[in-house]
Amino acid sequence: MIAIVVSRADGASEHIGERLLEVGDWTDHEDGSRPDAAGGGTYYRTDGFELREFDDLHIDLSDPAAAFGRVANGNDAEPEDPDLLVFVSRHSGNTGPLLTAHVTGNFGPAEYGGEPRTLARAAPGAVSRVVDAMATHAPEGYGVGIECTHHGPTDTAVPSLFAELGSDEPQWSDPEGARAVAEAVLALRGTGPDRRGPDGRNRHVVGFGGGHYAPRFTRIVRETAWSVGHVGADWALGEMGAADTNRDVIEEAFARSRADRAVIEGDRPELAATIEDLGHRVVSETWVRTVDDRPLGLVERLEATIGPVDEGLRFGSVEAATGETGGGDPADAVTVRELPAELLARAQGVDAEAARDAVEANAVAFGTEQAGTRAAGKVAFAAADGTPGHAELVADLAAVLESGYDEVVVDGDVVIARETAFDPALAADRGVPEGPAFGRLASGEPVEVDGETVDPESVSERREERFPIE
Repeated sequence: MIAIVVSRADGASEHIGERLLEVGDWTDHEDGSRPDAAGGGTYYRTDGFELREFDDLHIDLSDPAAAFGRVANGNDAEPEDPDLLVFVSRHSGNTGPLLTAHVTGNFGPAEYGGEPRTLARAAPGAVSRVVDAMATHAPEGYGVGIECTHHGPTDTAVPSLFAELGSDEPQWSDPEGARAVAEAVLALRGTGPDRRGPDGRNRHVVGFGGGHYAPRFTRIVRETAWSVGHVGADWALGEMGAADTNRDVIEEAFARSRADRAVIEGDRPELAATIEDLGHRVVSETWVRTVDDRPLGLVERLEATIGPVDEGLRFGSVEAATGETGGGDPADAVTVRELPAELLARAQGVDAEAARDAVEANAVAFGTEQAGTRAAGKVAFAAADGTPGHAELVADLAAVLESGYDEVVVDGDVVIARETAFDPALAADRGVPEGPAFGRLASGEPVEVDGETVDPESVSERREERFPIE
């Protein structure tokens, strides 16, 4: 069950609550066990959701989750904790029309509710789903994004997030903006606070650095299979202080986000060192985008045998047979060997794009160089029968060579490429002067020298190159 918190002290929150009750199929119930100001009195239920109203501002509430979960018409029943808490709220700022979502807490002092140096239980997956739904339903002219971690409450018993309508009075009273937030919240039906991949593991990162509106982390949320939990913006980290003396706050960011990886905006070597010392890993946005939804156990195996993503590991189009949930030993899913270096280099010389396509079409993953643009080093093939592998890669690279040679054959452990090519020495022996005549002969055109016709065939020789593939 997802609990929705509406604040009567927040006009935008009330408007979103009204739109929620309009677009959902709700039934009303009475809870006489607690004051109306604290979520009691009339409350509302629909499939997967319960909505309650509170007098106080959201940031001043102390664990409103305790109000939710009583069985309808059975107020003497024991409460059942909701799985997720959603605060529908206004957003204030100078950003113009904007719909946002974020989790709560304080990396430093608690100026706007909650406890200082305390972070709430985050709902990274729910933030991603709400933001995606906001983008779908946003009225024309509204932006969509996530914010950094800021303000209370910090003591929610279950994972929580804010879904906000902003950024000033015209938007707070805009029925279409409120409806967009309401639709986005209802899009959470049947989901939970986390975002899991096909291997069942959470795909959450913690964010550090950057501005309040966190464009890098919004990109990760909107464009990858990963979600972002707590985000410590530059100003919040400044209020927190030195990383090494605030290890407890940094560790809480990971624990409350249920994450073991971080993305850092900007150059923060002390923070990175502290994170690594705490047993977590700092990764780049490139790592997040490259890994995307691939089984993490397989990624870890490939990074150990081929090299880290941030040093050039890239993934092909072949999926390794790791099972429906990514189970099993990742070492059994792939076979790792060296790329056929000489053949690959020559194919890249003939057509670099086609050579890269050939590697991607046959590999699970492969090493690269030159900022990830050229395949090099080791390659991983799927271990299962019937999937592309080394032989298919060799055949495809040989096919790339065909545009640069007269004949290309695969013969055992070697690819043989043959061509008939213009030989400047033979042309010189026939008295052909260097210059334009050489160019015409190389292009297959005959030339006249002292009244004699020199045919291209007479100044060409048969060449053969051999490329080992084992």
